[in-house]
Amino acid sequence: MPWYRDGLQFECTVCGRCCTGGSGYVWVSQEEINGIAAQMGLAPPVFEQVFTWTVRPKKVSLKEYPNGDCVLLSDKTHRCRVYENRPIQCRTWPFWSQNLVSTNTWSAVAAICPGCNRGKLYTLEEIEERRKAFE
Repeated sequence: MPWYRDGLQFECTVCGRCCTGGSGYVWVSQEEINGIAAQMGLAPPVFEQVFTWTVRPKKVSLKEYPNGDCVLLSDKTHRCRVYENRPIQCRTWPFWSQNLVSTNTWSAVAAICPGCNRGKLYTLEEIEERRKAFE
């Protein structure tokens, strides 16, 4: 059984900290692109040209600003501009495999994310469902 077998608490505070920092990838599917584009009032090809880049064939990521912030993070409000339609990778935060390795890795995430260890208690089954959805 994993160390988090009794569950973990998490409540998104919409602080945007998970959308900032070091460079990385935010993978998006065509379905997610279509939903985000619709929310922004853009045609999907326009959204793709402005906000995404192809990392390798069939692997598309959102772009980042030079400082590593997600291109969809508002510089005015410091909130996601498409929170309701954010990609599965974003919706499953912080229940990613790399964050669930040990209590130490979870504590490191919690030091950055004020939503960790507060709010709703997610069961082992809910955590695993989210972890697997991102992978």
